[in-house]
Amino acid sequence: MTPVRCLSLMRHTALLCATFAFALGSASAQKISTADDSNSYSSSNATLSADASSSLFADNTAGADLGLPAAPSAAAAGQYDNRSRGGGGGSGLRSHLTYEVGGGFNAPTDESSQHISWGGNLTVGAGYRVNPMFSLMAEYQFIDSKLPGLIIDEAGATGGHVHIWSLTLDPVIDLTPKSALDFYAVGGGGFYRSVTSFTDPQQAQYCTYFYCGIVTQNVVVGHYSSNQGGWNVGAGIAHRFAGWNGDGKMKIFAEARYLDVLTPSITTQANGLGTTAVDADTKIIPVTFGLRW
Repeated sequence: MTPVRCLSLMRHTALLCATFAFALGSASAQKISTADDSNSYSSSNATLSADASSSLFADNTAGADLGLPAAPSAAAAGQYDNRSRGGGGGSGLRSHLTYEVGGGFNAPTDESSQHISWGGNLTVGAGYRVNPMFSLMAEYQFIDSKLPGLIIDEAGATGGHVHIWSLTLDPVIDLTPKSALDFYAVGGGGFYRSVTSFTDPQQAQYCTYFYCGIVTQNVVVGHYSSNQGGWNVGAGIAHRFAGWNGDGKMKIFAEARYLDVLTPSITTQANGLGTTAVDADTKIIPVTFGLRW
């Protein structure tokens, strides 16, 4: 190989190496520049986030200094929304409603013993509890009493009874509402219907699914009735159950009332029976035992 050709080959090899080295250097520089830009961007975001947090903290602090509520976080907002739904279960109308059911016996007073005798009663009621001491009850009462022998003999019958239906409004005043043993006063008035019936035993056909036959039973052979007002007043004692948390509302009660049904005086021959004379007013004392809640 001649010296000239060797020199030319060396020049070309040197030029190629220089070009390759320059290309590698440019690529490395570009990669480093890109990494630096990325780090710079991340650093800027971190700075912005820190600044926003500082601003939010400053705003909350400023609001607290001015007596304003702090802005809630996302979790706090969810809790706030749940609380704002509010059930209020113990303060509605249903929490003031009260009910009662009971039964017992009734005795006549001396003034009415000639036209009504001993019997039983059934009472149901519902009302509104205004506060722990005062309730207003709407009551239905049914009284079933026998007739005395004297008035049955006057009519010429062999038996008889008096039925009294009533619808009344009755305030109830609890004297010791916070005690387990409660004393209360009660009274009121309203509408009363009284029906006096005379009975005689008669034979009648009686049938069941398996049997038909002749039986003897008391049949109403005469009656008279009246519609009027009336009033009652009395007192009672109740025992309150503790309930789950010591605040139970159910009570057992026992009470006695003086009842005056304003029936008119009457002289009648009921359905052709003998002449019967009855004085005005029917005064009895119902004694009732039951539950109130």
